[in-house]
Amino acid sequence: MELREIMLKRRSIRRYTGDEIPAETLDRILEAGLLAPTSRNLKPCEFYVVRDPETLKKLSGAKSSGASMVAGCSAAVVVFGDSSRADTWVEDCSIAMTYMMLKAVEEGIGCCWVQLHLRTDASGKDAEENAREILSVPGNMRTVGLLALGVPAEEPRPLTPEDADWTKVRR
Repeated sequence: MELREIMLKRRSIRRYTGDEIPAETLDRILEAGLLAPTSRNLKPCEFYVVRDPETLKKLSGAKSSGASMVAGCSAAVVVFGDSSRADTWVEDCSIAMTYMMLKAVEEGIGCCWVQLHLRTDASGKDAEENAREILSVPGNMRTVGLLALGVPAEEPRPLTPEDADWTKVRR
């Protein structure tokens, strides 16, 4: 697939078959994140790969809504950024997640970005803090979110070039 086709095909997938993602496929997705650019090449991002169903279920409750699909995915990659290493950790983690999303599409794997930064769980507790506790991650590590991954059980229609809203462009 060419990049444009991947971008048109990329949709948020929230239902998965339950089939396991082959290790080599997951490694190629992770490699895309590791190759993503970072500000001043500081590379503050760390990738926590979760395959354990119980841990995935816990992560699905890290925020009050919009994360339920994590309990049914085959793997999740929680992208943390070392905030003591780079003040651009939000941008750097976001770029890495985007690279992994595009690679997942190329690999035929469904994915969904789950925002944790600036979100809370049902009791009002910080979702980032919940993720750090679930995965035993130190406090200097911050997260934009996680990428839920799985073999898609749904195939939404791809976007088309006509879906591009050109009214958003100023020249």
